[in-house]
Amino acid sequence: MYELHGSPRSRAFRALWMMEELGVPYEHHNTGPRTPEILALNPLGKVPAMKVGDDVLTDSTAILTYLADKHGALTYPAGTIERAKQDAHTNFLLDEVDSLLWIVSRHTFGLPEELRVPEIKASAREEFHISAERLANRIEGPFLMGKKMTIPDIIAVHCLGWALVAKFPMERQDLKDYSKPIRARDAYKRAQALG
Repeated sequence: MYELHGSPRSRAFRALWMMEELGVPYEHHNTGPRTPEILALNPLGKVPAMKVGDDVLTDSTAILTYLADKHGALTYPAGTIERAKQDAHTNFLLDEVDSLLWIVSRHTFGLPEELRVPEIKASAREEFHISAERLANRIEGPFLMGKKMTIPDIIAVHCLGWALVAKFPMERQDLKDYSKPIRARDAYKRAQALG
């Protein structure tokens, strides 16, 4: 059984959703970052952290990749062109979407007040608008890679939800149309009910 540590209001949601999609048994500890419990698992103090036997995995994308590979679902096999394309989607999302949301979050509440630079938020929001255009152009429909849901769909839909909470511009109806049926999935709803 997997043991996941992290608040569903963080990137831990991605791992919770993934495990719900896979239908695997897991134990969830709703823990925030930098708590003694998390620091014992991850010296960086970040969530999520997932115990697999005596090992601890950190970083939501590493956890998603491990789970997908281990259970042979929501991914393409390593060494295939499809996997390379899937990884390209994942890296695009982390570099061009997730990172912008993280920058704004850090300069809103994540950093000590004296280190926050409020002016950075306007440029990050503008960059997000450009990235949203690029994301919309990548969707082959109904999922990013066409007919099969993969890891980058979990990251993309999580980021789009995070963007709404952070009041990022979400002017693209095609992105709303892409994410709405994915958010309607039973696994997503079960993971959301945990938070």
